[in-house]
Amino acid sequence: MYISGVNEDIIIAGCKKNDRHSQELLYRHFARKMYAICVSYAGDRSLAKDMLQDAFIKVFKNIKNFKKDGSLEGWIRRIVTNTAIDHLRRNKKTDNYVEMAVASSKYHVTNLATSKVSFDEIMEQVDRLPEGARIVFNLYALDGYTHKEIAEKLNITEGTSKSQFNRARQLLINYIGNLNL
Repeated sequence: MYISGVNEDIIIAGCKKNDRHSQELLYRHFARKMYAICVSYAGDRSLAKDMLQDAFIKVFKNIKNFKKDGSLEGWIRRIVTNTAIDHLRRNKKTDNYVEMAVASSKYHVTNLATSKVSFDEIMEQVDRLPEGARIVFNLYALDGYTHKEIAEKLNITEGTSKSQFNRARQLLINYIGNLNL
């Protein structure tokens, strides 16, 4: 893969040597995507910028440990996700889980699939979710963690993870259904 016209391996080697130009190329290539991940966890652009900065400090500090088992982007994404969760945990924001209410909705999952809602509109609705539900939704639906892994990361039970995901899904169905009215 190439980053800004330069072979990825050359940029990685430069980052391992603390070469500022290589670090800048890597940052510029991935920052926008990784910032979007931070915003989805933080729900706040200022906090997301702090998360992103902390994450890239970790990326540059730990790039010597990157093995080409997977993609560089996937490796960076995992660091960004873990940094976002750590940030929220430090600020005790992961205690903010909503109670799972038995919600009845006139909208069903099939309405999500058939609605003509853009990805950006869906992500705006994800940002509206209560913080606990949003974090679990992001980890499960966007980042591919299992409920067991989420429970371990957030120091919650597996059942809480599942209920938060279901709550997020129900709220999104309602939010998106209301967009189509």
